[in-house]
Amino acid sequence: MALFRSSTRTIPASPEVPRHIAIIMDGNGRWAKQRLLPRIAGHQRGVETVREMVKTCRQLGVEYLTLFAFSSENWRRPADEVSFLMQLFLKMLEREVSKLHENNVRLKIIGDLSRFDEQLRQYITDAEKLTSANDGLTLTIAANYGGRWDIMHAVEGLWKAHPEMQGNFAEEDLEPYLSMHYAPEPDLFIRTGGEQRISNFLLWQLAYTELYFTEILWPSFDRAALEAAIQSYQKRERRFGRTSEQLTENQS
Repeated sequence: MALFRSSTRTIPASPEVPRHIAIIMDGNGRWAKQRLLPRIAGHQRGVETVREMVKTCRQLGVEYLTLFAFSSENWRRPADEVSFLMQLFLKMLEREVSKLHENNVRLKIIGDLSRFDEQLRQYITDAEKLTSANDGLTLTIAANYGGRWDIMHAVEGLWKAHPEMQGNFAEEDLEPYLSMHYAPEPDLFIRTGGEQRISNFLLWQLAYTELYFTEILWPSFDRAALEAAIQSYQKRERRFGRTSEQLTENQS
């Protein structure tokens, strides 16, 4: 059974503060280029922004924060940049996990981890195990993740567990096998860096998520920028297929 209700089958609550925020952290390389720095400097500064977002979300009462760190398409980048990103990810796990644990943050890593080396996979396993009982903010890092991969992987998992369902299953049967079965669907999606697309991120989960795009590059995205995104979300009318009149009737 899925832990949370699907927005296409039921009408979820619309909390004043988003319960779940998902972010594509775009613009690290451009931030560095503007400052005549190597691209890796932008990625390093982006890690500091992650720390700030985790802290801010905890303070604001956000329960789930999901960050798109490395897509399945990012392997197409220059080999030296990919190598640096892998090392940065490893160092982040080494340095940050104990701090996350001290602050009652649960860490989850989603994506196809088979392409990572054994050392990195072990760090991921250890980090998730250490923080598994924490019940504060759930921080999810999507690494070597793609939305289409997620759906295909879920179908494969369902059919392995229930071969009798091949060709005959419903949404609720598939949902427990999706990467983010443990979290409610995002209330708010943010993409920094000016691009206005979701780039194969959480394709299933973003069905009724409010989308917010900003020109701010990820290393410059701060608490004020996050609060501006939340304020935009608070002005939205979340109808989930209903009419405005129905919303008014329900509130009266």
